[in-house]
Amino acid sequence: MKRMQPRPAGRPFSRYALALWQRSPRGRRLMTLEERELRRVLPDMFGRHALQLGHWDRDGRLLSSAATLHRATLGTHSRSGAAAQVQLEQLPLLEKSVDVMLLPHSLEFSSQPRHLLREASRALTDRGSLVVLGFNPWSVWGARRWLGARYRAFPEGARFYTAGRVCDWLELLSFEVSEIRRYGIGFPWLQPADDGLLSATQEAWMIVARKRVLPMNWVGRVRRARVSPLVKGVPMPSARIDAGSDGDLQG
Repeated sequence: MKRMQPRPAGRPFSRYALALWQRSPRGRRLMTLEERELRRVLPDMFGRHALQLGHWDRDGRLLSSAATLHRATLGTHSRSGAAAQVQLEQLPLLEKSVDVMLLPHSLEFSSQPRHLLREASRALTDRGSLVVLGFNPWSVWGARRWLGARYRAFPEGARFYTAGRVCDWLELLSFEVSEIRRYGIGFPWLQPADDGLLSATQEAWMIVARKRVLPMNWVGRVRRARVSPLVKGVPMPSARIDAGSDGDLQG
């Protein structure tokens, strides 16, 4: 059988195919797992603004557990129900204006995933938190995508990245990765899988990272101790002759 080549990453995909996949039993189970994982980590991230890049869920439940004062979603098309339609590689955000940022499978459909991470880093405040969700290319779904499987595996146009590769990109952007969580739904007759012996082949992963900003101490020129006077050339204190002494020495 001739292998079908997947579409290049970053090209527009069918929203209808994505909706079909999200309504499938496996799609619903995976999205439920993702909501559970986010409810575990988001409440520990504080700040003023939480932002989701890419409208992955239909009802905005992924950010519902965030402890920030404001929550918003930036989508890529007008019918996503997001707060605004933007190009993820060119975010209309001020520098250091977001405290928590969520990228739910946004890298898979980006033609410039590293540039997207740079934009996220630019918009995050110092010590801001970043959560990235992605699909594992070494999973069964990744294999089915290369075999040309339909929406039951994943919509066309996506490119999967390993968690290790994304961590390398984040390290170059001065992020400190605090957690790598791999999870999956397993086979239909099994319970949802957790970290274990088969973690390397699970369908999805979650990376939790934080910006690592090194403090800058403006120190002037260091004044070093003068060593030479301590060794030679030190003026000896002159002898003091009191008036009540025996007088000068007579020659």
